[in-house]
Amino acid sequence: MSNKQQNILIIGAGLCGSLLALRLGQRGYNVTVYEMRPDLRTTDISAGRSINLAFSDRGNKAMKLVGIEDKVKALCIPMKGRMLHDKEGNTILSNYSGRDYEYINSISRGELNSLLLNEAEKHDNVTIHFNKKCQSVDFEKTTALFKDYNTKAEFVEDADVIIATDGAGSALRKSYYLGQKFLFSFSQDYLSHGYKELSFLPTETGDYKTYKNALHIWPRSSFMLIALPNLDGSFTVTLFLSYDEGEYNFNNLTTPEVVTEFFQKEFPDALAIMPNLVDDFFANPTAALGTVKCSPWHYKGNTLLMGDSAHAIVPFYGQGMNASFEDVVEFDKVLDQNLDSWEETFKAYEKNRKKDTDAIADLAIDNFHEMKGHVANPIFQEKRKIEMALEKEFPDNYSSKYSLVTFNENIGYRHAMLKGRAQDKAILNMLTDKIISSEDDLKEILEKVIRETEAILEDDRIAGLH
Repeated sequence: MSNKQQNILIIGAGLCGSLLALRLGQRGYNVTVYEMRPDLRTTDISAGRSINLAFSDRGNKAMKLVGIEDKVKALCIPMKGRMLHDKEGNTILSNYSGRDYEYINSISRGELNSLLLNEAEKHDNVTIHFNKKCQSVDFEKTTALFKDYNTKAEFVEDADVIIATDGAGSALRKSYYLGQKFLFSFSQDYLSHGYKELSFLPTETGDYKTYKNALHIWPRSSFMLIALPNLDGSFTVTLFLSYDEGEYNFNNLTTPEVVTEFFQKEFPDALAIMPNLVDDFFANPTAALGTVKCSPWHYKGNTLLMGDSAHAIVPFYGQGMNASFEDVVEFDKVLDQNLDSWEETFKAYEKNRKKDTDAIADLAIDNFHEMKGHVANPIFQEKRKIEMALEKEFPDNYSSKYSLVTFNENIGYRHAMLKGRAQDKAILNMLTDKIISSEDDLKEILEKVIRETEAILEDDRIAGLH
C-alpha cells in the first residue's frame, strides 16, 4: 500500500469520479479516467439530466479536503428555505434551519464537474479520456473492456486497481452481477413516479422571475413541482408525477392542451412565468427515479464501486451528490490508516460507509412523501415552527432531522436518521396529544422533546430496530 506508483483506473468522470481522480492525484497515485460521454467542457451534454443540484455541508467537506472550497462557493446560490406555493399562488417561506448560517446551495452540475476535471488535470499523474464506454470489467484479472465511440474500436485496459464511479447503470456492478463468481446482493427499486425537467427563463433584463434564494415547491399530495435557481437568472424546474395514476399522469399528458390545462389547474403561478412550458415538456425526456443498493462493493483488492454505482438514491433529500462526495472523504480517511492491502482498505471503507448510504437512501424516500404532501399539513407546519424556534433559541442543543442530515456533516447519515426520526415521532405525538403547543415555553418544550426522544430511541433499541 505504500507504493504510490500504483496505477488506478477510474471508470466514469462525473462528479464522484472527477473528485476521486483529483484526490488520488493529490495523493500521488497514477490515475487514468475513462468517461463514455464527450468532454462537457467543450460539448453541451445536459440532455435531460438535472442541470443543477443541491450542494450542502457534506459535499463542502470534500471541497475543503481537496482545497477548492472558495472556487466552488463562487458557483453557489444560497437557498435559505423552502418556498411553498399553494394552488392560489400564495407563498410561505419555510427556513431550513433556525440558525442563519445553515442553508443549502443550488449549483450547476456542469460548472462543478468542469471545475473538478480542470483541477484533476493540473496533476501530471492524472489522465482523463472521453468518448470511451466501459463494456465490462474482468474483476479477477483487473482489466476493463472499452469501446471508443469515435473509432468504434474496442480495447482492454489493465490496472492495479479499478474503481467504478459510473453511476446507477454501472458496468462494474453489472459485471459483478453477471459474473456469478461470488455472492453479490443487488436491488433496484423504482418509484411509481418519474420526473421531467422544465424551466423558468430569466426576464429580458436577465433577472429572476421569482424569489431567488429558495428552493420552490408546489406540493400537491400525490405529485409536486420544484424549482432551483441558476446563476444566469433562470430556474431549473422539475415535475415529479406518477406514470399512470391520478387524473393527470405522464402517460396521459400527451397534448399541449392537456399539459397547459394541468398547469393552469395545479400550478397557475408557475404557468404564468413559463411561456416555454409546452416546448420544454415535449422536448425533454421523462426519466425514472430509482434506488440502488448492493453488497459487497468490492471484489478482493481488485475492484471497488463508489458513488451512485454503489448506492444510487432518489433526489428528495438533496443528498445524492453530497453522499458521493462524502464517499471520497471517507475513502480518504481509510487510506490515511495505511492498511496492508487494497482488500483490507476496501473492506474497512465499506464497513464504515454502507450503513450510512443505506440510511440516506431510506431518508430520501421519506422526504419524497414529506415534500409532496406533509409540508402542506397544519400539524407538520406547527412541528416545523417549534423546531425552527428551538434551533434559534438553543442552537447548541437542538437540531431537526433535516439539520442533522444536511448540516451536521460530522455525524453519519445513520445516526442522523435514527435520532431525527425519533425526534419527529416525539414532537408529532406530543402535538397530537396536546402535551405541547407552539405557544408553550421553549425551554419546557426542549426538555420534553429530549426526554421523549430518548424514550423512543430506548424502545427501538430494546425492540432491536437498531
